Amino acid sequence: MDCLDAPKLEANKQGAPVEVGMLWGEGVGEEVIAAGLEVLESVVGPRSVALNVYEAGRLSGHAVEAKTNRPLTDEILGLCEQTFARGGAVIQGPYGGRFVYDLRKHFDLFFKISPLQSDLSAQDASLLKPEVVQGLDILITRENCGGIYQGQWSEDGSVPGRRVARHHFDYEESQVRRFLLASARLAKQRRGKMAVVWKESGLPSISALWRTCANEAAEEHGVRLQFVGIDLMAYWLLQRAATFDVIATPNLFGDVIADLGAILLGSRGASFSGNYSEDGKSVYQTNHGAGFDLEGSDKANPAGQIFAFSMMLRETFGRYDEADIMEEAVRSVWREGWRTEDVAIPGCRVVGTREMGRRIAGRAEEIMDTRGFRIAGKV
Repeated sequence: MDCLDAPKLEANKQGAPVEVGMLWGEGVGEEVIAAGLEVLESVVGPRSVALNVYEAGRLSGHAVEAKTNRPLTDEILGLCEQTFARGGAVIQGPYGGRFVYDLRKHFDLFFKISPLQSDLSAQDASLLKPEVVQGLDILITRENCGGIYQGQWSEDGSVPGRRVARHHFDYEESQVRRFLLASARLAKQRRGKMAVVWKESGLPSISALWRTCANEAAEEHGVRLQFVGIDLMAYWLLQRAATFDVIATPNLFGDVIADLGAILLGSRGASFSGNYSEDGKSVYQTNHGAGFDLEGSDKANPAGQIFAFSMMLRETFGRYDEADIMEEAVRSVWREGWRTEDVAIPGCRVVGTREMGRRIAGRAEEIMDTRGFRIAGKV
């Protein structure tokens, strides 16, 4: 998915350590991160290149925001900056509040990729017909640093009995152009199709800007282009998903479409994404929320977090074999009938977050051994 101009670090391809900054999240964050880290450690470390994991204090998200009125602490920002300086990537658990929006803005992580792919799904648990979800291979791209989520808001209660909430946002041409150029470049590497999601009649001036930039990007990279209204895209995504390749979206529309697309995966718990800057900074995450209602219950599905780790290995570090093995381990355990509650089907054995992580890590080690990855010092 080399969609940006910044290349993967050659040093990492040649065996330098995998440098990871860990943000544990809140709600079910620690549970799914712990499971994902166990699987990561089963494929990177003594059997492969060295793994260095750094972390900030685990108090974050709503707890920090309530105390300081800002979601990003100096400790979190420092961890991210140091990780990027080492040529590493940041992995985060799920957060609520303003955390993800402010983190993306601070590091200009303008380009988000959310894969919707059959190989990374529990499609037999989907409520949709099999023919709708078979052969799925979509990348939803989302502009992260503009639009309504990065706007300015206020509330006016100066007139008794009259409460007015205001929200202002805009898109600059340079923001839209760089995003659509990156999306078109990604489509060119794949099947050469890009669908741009808009609302022409509801947002006339912004839609006109997106149309101009999309046409230029499609012409520059030689990709086929279509414009789809957000309401029609919500319908088509669940009716004719296999017809799409790259779906490029503004910030708000991308949030909605990616979550809706999780139905194609069988569960929101299997959804994940990567966020990128032009100069190679990267943050990987699940696409589901913090799940405060599941916190401490050992019921959260760790698959999305595990897939976020594998995406990190592939896209930032060029560790293709290890990424493939992590994903195959998830599929293998699922095929054997071990599932978390959200993707369980008749005949499955339901297990919790911790046991699912252990089983997938154990299976990954078995696959590593069969493919010739041995623990250092052992024959």
